[in-house]
Amino acid sequence: MTALTDPLPIGDCEIPNRLYRAPLLECAGNGPDAVETLIEELEPAAAAGAGLIFQGASIVTPEGGCAAPNMTRVHDPDFVSELSRLTDAIHDHDSRIFIQLAHGGLRSLDLWHAQHRAQTDDPGQVAVSRPPWHLRLADRLGFVDLRPDVLSTAAVYDLAEAFGRAAGYAVDAGYDGIHLSAANMSLIQQFLSPYYNRREDEFADGVRFLLAIEEAVREHAGDVPLVTKVPAETAAPPFVRRYLTRGDAVDIATRLAAGGFDAVVPVEVSVYWDMSIVRGEYPRRAWAASDLQAEYAAAFGGRWRAAAVKAGNRIESYWYPREPGWNADLCRRIRAAVDVPVLCEGGLRERAHCEALLDGGDGRPACEMVGMGRPFYAEPRLPARLLDGGDRALCESCNNCTVPQVADEPGRCRTPSVVRARARLERDGVYERPENEE
Repeated sequence: MTALTDPLPIGDCEIPNRLYRAPLLECAGNGPDAVETLIEELEPAAAAGAGLIFQGASIVTPEGGCAAPNMTRVHDPDFVSELSRLTDAIHDHDSRIFIQLAHGGLRSLDLWHAQHRAQTDDPGQVAVSRPPWHLRLADRLGFVDLRPDVLSTAAVYDLAEAFGRAAGYAVDAGYDGIHLSAANMSLIQQFLSPYYNRREDEFADGVRFLLAIEEAVREHAGDVPLVTKVPAETAAPPFVRRYLTRGDAVDIATRLAAGGFDAVVPVEVSVYWDMSIVRGEYPRRAWAASDLQAEYAAAFGGRWRAAAVKAGNRIESYWYPREPGWNADLCRRIRAAVDVPVLCEGGLRERAHCEALLDGGDGRPACEMVGMGRPFYAEPRLPARLLDGGDRALCESCNNCTVPQVADEPGRCRTPSVVRARARLERDGVYERPENEE
């Protein structure tokens, strides 16, 4: 039987247990307090015993590519070298940290964030191909500001090189591995997706872009463990006819495992950045927050546009199924096809469910590691409970932590019942670990 507390190698990196903190938005930026913000966000998970921590999507270019406000850029070696303070803090607790490298492509702030457009001179959005007609229609109707800059073949190679350079800087700063953001409407997903990729060069095969990144990472960072998400776009709206199927995802994962990737994270997502990635309740409290109404209007370009996004958010909360572990079936299919570790995340909340995915019971384990994201906003030291026999995370998947991030608010739990429950556990010392365990 495989237990949550069992160690696991990813590449040549030994992970002390099977529980990881999935990538989240840290909203740390690159200012003078960025490193301290990241330490405050991520060290509690390590101190509580998380085997692996994924630092959230970090942008590999000096401009453009940010999908949300105040994301961290890692193109500058001087800045990344300062992150050694973060990696040292994580290693002090015998945990491991991988950095997720990213670029938003069409999903960048320049597309949807009105205040950002008004305050910056971003040239537009990096695009794989001419955008789909649905986005072009949204542009004509005024919902987005679409200014695509389609990458040439040479520019694609340059971008892969940017990922490689950032990986090299990260390894020099003490990161244990690299995670590529290849879902949630990121640029890498756009290369993989038939919805976005209509190229006629070698990168018409989107896997070629990931393999070009792998080559660049090996050149700059050596044999560092390399992980990527693998998307199936099964949550795409019904009007989308071209998308990645589960069979496509299995094929992608198989090729990447053969091509040098050390682990994969299968995820069922949409072709858009929507509630398919944060399934759960409609975040009523977050949308109603009086102190955020002006920020929502500024982000979306006016109160009526913010109201339209709010209405779409409500519809999506009913559209997407909320079953815990919604990626488990895809993980199980991919695990049967590859010989590298498969990591499973997406709505996991209960320890028993996590261990059932690891052990399989029926002889068909779904994965080698399990991850949680939003529960760490509710309980930064969650592993101290789960690894010590706790039965369930406090998180209610209410999403009140996620919507305010479009207004440059940090990710934190805003649900009173959860906040009170965490406070009681803190008073009872549940999150404390003996000195010799840290």
